[in-house]
Order: sequence, then C-alpha cells, then structure tokens
Amino acid sequence: MSSFKDLRIVDNFYQTSLFFPMPTVLISTLAEDGSTSLGPYSLVQPYYVAGKEYYAMLLNCRNSSNTAQHILRTGKCAINFIPDDRKYFKWAVKLGWPGDTPAEKMKDCRFTLERGLADRKEGPRPLVVKESFQVIECTWMRHLDGADRDEPGQMEGYEPPYHDFNGITSKFGATFILRVDKILMKEKYYNAIINGVRSRDFPKVPVDYGYRDSKNFWYTRFPGFGNIFGAIPELLPIRATTVQSVMYAADRIDPEIKFTEEACAKLVNVPRIFLPTALKGCVAWAKENGVTLITEEHMNIINDKRAKEKKK
Repeated sequence: MSSFKDLRIVDNFYQTSLFFPMPTVLISTLAEDGSTSLGPYSLVQPYYVAGKEYYAMLLNCRNSSNTAQHILRTGKCAINFIPDDRKYFKWAVKLGWPGDTPAEKMKDCRFTLERGLADRKEGPRPLVVKESFQVIECTWMRHLDGADRDEPGQMEGYEPPYHDFNGITSKFGATFILRVDKILMKEKYYNAIINGVRSRDFPKVPVDYGYRDSKNFWYTRFPGFGNIFGAIPELLPIRATTVQSVMYAADRIDPEIKFTEEACAKLVNVPRIFLPTALKGCVAWAKENGVTLITEEHMNIINDKRAKEKKK
C-alpha cells in the first residue's frame, strides 16, 4: 500500500494542491499613462539559460491582470526581488488585490521607484524598485509561438485559438518568455559575486509556499530571524464592493435571470474583475434548475455545491 494519498488536481494547483516554495517578486510594468505599476508574483523562473543568443525568464499570470495587459501592450517589464522584511511582504500582498486599476494599486504604495539601467532606444521602460537586492529588466519575446498577434483589452477572458507556450495560453491564462536585458545588483551582493560569495553574503529572501486559503497567504522568513514557528500567514486584503454595484452588474448579466438584493449581498466580497464570471456561473446553475429569480437561498445552494466540488 502506498504511503501517499492521491490529491485532486484543480485550477491553480500550485496554490490549492501543493506546498511549492517560490520566490516573492514584484513585476513592474508601464501603465497606459506612462506610470509604473507593481504586481506581486511567484510564478517566475529561468527559461533559456545556455546555448541561445539570449537568456530568458518565464512568467505565468492571469491574462486580465494589469501586469499581463501592460506586457501585451508595451512588451517591457522588470522583475524586482524584494528582501525579507515583514513590512515589504505585507505591502507586496496588498498590491495583489485583483481588479484594482494601476492608480488605485499604487496610490499608497510604500516602495520607492527609480530608473533602471536597460537601454531605452526601443522605447520607455518601467521603473524598478529601489528596495530590491536584485532586478532583472526584460523584454517580452512576442514573436515566439505567434504571440505577436495577441492584443490587450479582453478583460473577461480570451477566446481560442491559444498558444502553446507564449502569449495567451488559455481563456484566463498567459505565459511570457522574457528576454533578460539587464541584471541589476546592489553593490554588496555585486561585490560578493565578483570577489567570492561567503555564507553571510547571501541576501535575505522571503519564500512563499504558493498555498493560500480564503484568508491568508503563507510564506517563510529567511533563516536567522529566530523564526521557530514555521510558515507565517499574511492576511489577504479584502475589499468588499457595494450591494448596489453587484445588483447593477447582475441586472445586466442575462435578460432571463434576475437576482434579489439578498442574493447579491452574497457576492460583495468577490473581486470586481471576477464578478462577471461568478454571476455567469450562478446564471448557468439557475437555467439548469429552472430558476428565473435567484434568491439568498439559491446562493447558499450554489455556494454549498462549489464547496463540495472543492472537497472532492
């Protein structure tokens, strides 16, 4: 008999079905007004490491995110590696709320931005995070896999055909092969690499576990901080929308299916960028069950159904 249990593989399996250690980085991109926007990510890794005419990183993200939309439009980004500091990690998590505009996201941002070192002959580039211990300035290789035809603007998902490994890869997913243009290193760590690294020269790096629940994002601090409690929970930001705004969206989702105010109240914690998808799911359930007016009781049934599906 196996010593393992078979865990169901679901969407976002690295968050829901695994404990997967990853770096915590901030991707800086250019918003439409030319300002720099930051988004926290962990799904980054080296891609081309040898034998090519250039080196590359790989980024996976939601294709409706600010980061993906900006890369589709400008092709430029920077991967900022923040050091292990609880206040930095807290603000990185705050920057991750889906659906915020770049202006809303950056309004109270505590990170300092400065100009990078990459060539700007091909156009403007996003600023980089000064607090980072290292930064990779990148250009998206949009010609690979025919992704140069991908355009920004589809905020509720992209229709097929999809690419295999670059650009829009699914209705809600995107993968970007990013050419490494410059690696920026703070002087302390630059000197360590040039002169020979000792154990005390390694930067203090936060590592997140991918796994998140409905309330917390989990990570571990760098050894040496007296961390004897293992993984640390960082509370996810919750920004409830108003019942009125949910009702406004619900009234326009389908001409045959309506929602009561109490039913809409069950959806106020859904990030606005995911609200149309959630409402469409409710409408699909209603049509399957012959319901034309979705009530609070119906929403409880729908939520119970989703909870049972997650447990399977």
